[in-house]
Parts: sequence; C-alpha cells; structure tokens
Amino acid sequence: MSTATFQAIAMIIYLVAMVMIGLLAYNRTKNLDDYMLGGRGLGPAVAALSAGAADMSGWLLMGLPGALYATGLLESWIAIGLTIGAWLNWKFTAPRLRAYSQIASDSITIPSFLGERLRDTSKSVRIIAGIVITIFFTFYVSSGMVAGGAFFESSFGMNYHLGMVIVAAVTVLYTLVGGFLAVSWTDVVQGLIMLIALVAVPIVGITHVGGFGALIEQVNTVDPTILSFTHGNGALSWAAILGIVSALAWGLGYFGQPHIIVRFMALRSVAEAKQGRRIGIGWMVLSTLGAGLTALVGVAVYQHDTGELANPEGVFIALGQMLFHPLIAGFMLAAILAAIMSTISSQLLVTSSALVEDIYRAFTKRELSGADGVLAGRLAVGSVSLIAAALAWPRSDTILGLVAFAWAGFGASFGPIVLLSLYWRKLTAKGAIAGMITGALVVGIWGNISGGPGGIFDLYEILPGFLLSLLAAILVSQASYRPNAEIQEEMDQVIAATRGI
Repeated sequence: MSTATFQAIAMIIYLVAMVMIGLLAYNRTKNLDDYMLGGRGLGPAVAALSAGAADMSGWLLMGLPGALYATGLLESWIAIGLTIGAWLNWKFTAPRLRAYSQIASDSITIPSFLGERLRDTSKSVRIIAGIVITIFFTFYVSSGMVAGGAFFESSFGMNYHLGMVIVAAVTVLYTLVGGFLAVSWTDVVQGLIMLIALVAVPIVGITHVGGFGALIEQVNTVDPTILSFTHGNGALSWAAILGIVSALAWGLGYFGQPHIIVRFMALRSVAEAKQGRRIGIGWMVLSTLGAGLTALVGVAVYQHDTGELANPEGVFIALGQMLFHPLIAGFMLAAILAAIMSTISSQLLVTSSALVEDIYRAFTKRELSGADGVLAGRLAVGSVSLIAAALAWPRSDTILGLVAFAWAGFGASFGPIVLLSLYWRKLTAKGAIAGMITGALVVGIWGNISGGPGGIFDLYEILPGFLLSLLAAILVSQASYRPNAEIQEEMDQVIAATRGI
C-alpha cells in the first residue's frame, strides 16, 4: 500500500473512534447539567488531560516547534510563561472555583457563577459575560475549522472546503450527541495521542542523529544562538526584555479562559484538584519539552544535513514521515488533527452553554430541565456550528489572526474578575462589569497600536489589559460595596473546603 493509503487508514480509525466515544457519552447525558458539565463527575486525570488538550490546539505540534526551529530557544519563553500560568491556575483557581461554583446555586457556567456569586439581580454580569463568550468563541471555533481545512489540504492535497467539512462534521457530531462528557473523553484520547507523538518523535529523532551529544553538536554547527534563551547577545536590550515579558505574560490568560477553567468546575470533588494539577502540569511539561526537542532534531536533520524546510511549522510532520512507518506517521498526523478538534469541541460547548444557560435563561427566566435542557444545548451547538462554518468558508486570515487577540481578550476581561470573585469578599457586580469592560477595551486599543515611547505598545496587550481590569474592578467595587452576610458565609465555606489543597 502507498504512504497516502496508510495515512488515510490512520485518519479513518481516529475519526471513527471520536464518533464512537460521542455515542458512548450519549447514554450518560440526561439533563442540561450533564450536557454542559458532565454532572460534576470528572476524575482528576480526565479533567487534567481534557484541560490540556482543549488549551493547546495545533500550536503545540505546529506553531511551537516551527517557531523554535526557525528562531531558536528564544521562542520558548511563551511555553515557559504558559506552563507557569497553567500551574498557578490549577493551584489557585481550580480548588476554589470547584467549591464556590457548587455553593453558588450549583452554577454550571462561568457567567452564571459570577452572577450568583455577586448577587447580581439585574443579570447584567451574566448577560455581558455570555455575550462576550458567544461572540469571541464563535470566531474561535471558526478559526479551528479553518485550521482543519488547511490541515487536510496541506497533508493530503484535499480540497480545503472538503477538509473543513470533515473536521466540522465529526467534531460537531460527537459534541452535539454526547455533550461535555463526549468532549472530555475525546480530549483524553486526543491528549494522549499528542503526548505520545511528542515523546516518540524526539526520542527516535535523537537516536537517528547519533545521540543527544551529537544533536547539540550539529545544532551548534548550524547556529550556536539557537540554543540561547536570549540569542547569545550578552546584555539584554530593552526590546528583548519587552519581548520576554510579553511571552511570559501569555500565562495570565489562563485565569480567564472559560473552556479551560470550566473543567475545574466539573471535578468530582475539591480534593481531586491537587492530583489534577500534578497530572495536568506533568502532561504540559512533557509535551512542551517534546515540542522543543522536536524542533532541535529538525534543525539537526534539515538545516544541517538536507537543507531548509519549506515551511518551519511542518517540522513535526516531516520528521514523523521520515522516521516512522507510514501507518504510524498517519497517527502522527492524527495528533495534529486531535489538537485542532479538541479545542473546537471545547469552545463549541462553552459557546452553546453561554447561549442557553446565560443569555436565553436570563432573558426568558425559563427553567430548562431534563430532555428540554439537553435539546436546547444541542440546538445551540448546531446553530453556533453553522455560523462558525459560514465564517470559515471563505478562509479569511483575519479569523485566524483573532486567536491570539481573543486569548488576550478573555484573559484580561475575565481573569481578574474570576480571581477576585474567589479571593476578595468585596467584589461587586458593578466592579466586575467595570473590570470586564476595561480589560476588553484596553486589549482592543493596545493591540492595535505599535511603537510608542520605548516601544511600550509592542508589549503584549494582555498585561496592561489584565492590570487595568484588576484596578478598575477594585476601585469600582470599593465605591459600590455593601456588606452581605450571605456572601461572607459562602466565602467562609469555600475557604474551609479548600484548606490544605
């Protein structure tokens, strides 16, 4: 059989497996709580791997190795910042959010939790947060569909639109049918595929070039600055410092990413957050190290021995095809598709939950339970999918460009508010609204300006957005705070439930 046939077989096996998992989850989904949050029944391993897979997308297997291959370890500061941010998120957000979201009227979405936590009778916090999530994540889902179509086009020479439809159809099918459990279970499989691929490629690759010592020697022969975290320029320039700070600031985004922190709410118990943190960060460290070593092997093989790769982001694919049997290489390709699909499904579900639980219920005040709730969730998934597919059809680069911007937008708008809601008793609904609006505005304005005194506007917009959002929320809350005995009691319960975790 030809290489293409083997790779097609691997793809078919993977895609069928995802659909089967969705059908399996269908029988476990009885009401809206099951559909949107899995009935708070996720074990720590499932929650950790699901959060990791939903987070990383194709960046882990294509973007990061490609950047490191082209520029060197200077680009690893983003991975370092993300790893630190993920650990802090698991440490400080996960236990309290799991405890508080259940205490606060058993909330199943981030906007509903904020509304209940802040006693927002006007529903303003919930509606504003729900609208922001719906708008940004619809474009986010669309960007994933664009990536899926481009993947099939570049890997198999398939028509972009056909590839996009395949990715969208399979992802939407298992999300539509199985809801949160299907998304979480498929994320586990996808996360393990990604991890195995990112461990196998560098191990076999290092053996191929003659061992770790030979790898370092060959990379140094190509360019010694590749192995430098500062490009070996001695004292860091102001521009380099801004670049490193910007890269590390990516980690701030974790506190406000709804599709990631909702996994914390779905844990079986508060105590399992600690084990989830260890598994999740272990997965992340191994995966990012694997991506880095994959890039270095790529430098040794292609820049040292056989010439430059046409596309640096294809280094993982190229090494997989060179080092492994075509069937195994096919599963390496499936790892990239897994990264794309895991993010699409998670964002799709969060968007539908914002539509149903936060916007629809806030305006209609109608309770959705049992089969009605599940049906409403599925209708929302289908509607968002169609809109996202329509946006992805023309293959607009502006959609793909929105991804980094949306990460900053969510991180700056929601991150400070989530942290304050969990740790500061005096946060008010007005303060939360001020913080969300300030974060979104600062990111929107700062991200469209460059230069400035000392190049300050080249700093990644999430950092000023996060800090000013935090400041606005604190100042407005101080001015509008009124003591509330129920909130004080709830916070005491949360502190007691999370002590020592």
